Amino acid sequence: MFVITADQVDSRHQPDVVEDTRRAIQDRFGSALALEVDRNAGDEIQALTEDAAAALGIALMLERTREWSVGIGCGTVREPLPSTARAATGPAFFAARDAVDAAKKRVTRVAVRSGLDAEAGRASDVEAMVDLLITVRSRRSAAGWELYDLMEQGLTQRDAAARLGISEPAVSSRARAAGIHPEAAAVPAISRLMQDLDRRSAEGDS
Repeated sequence: MFVITADQVDSRHQPDVVEDTRRAIQDRFGSALALEVDRNAGDEIQALTEDAAAALGIALMLERTREWSVGIGCGTVREPLPSTARAATGPAFFAARDAVDAAKKRVTRVAVRSGLDAEAGRASDVEAMVDLLITVRSRRSAAGWELYDLMEQGLTQRDAAARLGISEPAVSSRARAAGIHPEAAAVPAISRLMQDLDRRSAEGDS
């Protein structure tokens, strides 16, 4: 199981975005979540999922805003699950807490931890891959994000060109500059690494 614990950056001096963010995650990833996204400890949000792609997607969604420190914890959770995420517990939750504390000190503000000490090295490997992906995304221009968002909605490059009022070669050039296709290839690969980490973390704790 994956636990995502995210802490709003400098929440004492910034508008509270917890509730809006909680709803946005629920709207986008709700079908993949084990429990509804919860508000925790005032300026934190917490989500729980068995789906590595959803866990990575939530982390990237939060990182993009630069408003959150994000911890991803992998491993087992205590069952049966309670009615709310903030009432749940287990190694994956402890790992997510360690991860969000580590994320606050990292440039990317995202960290990955396993609920099993023996898998710490594998968690570091996954974290390094996530760092590379975030680095690519951090160099994306506003125009690149505009194209990314259209293609995320399922538009082809031809459709996106028509929507943007530019030529197909211009869209291809923008996609290359934005690293859209490398990201599209990297996300499933990283998700598979995360799923393997979670499986090993759970098996080792059983």
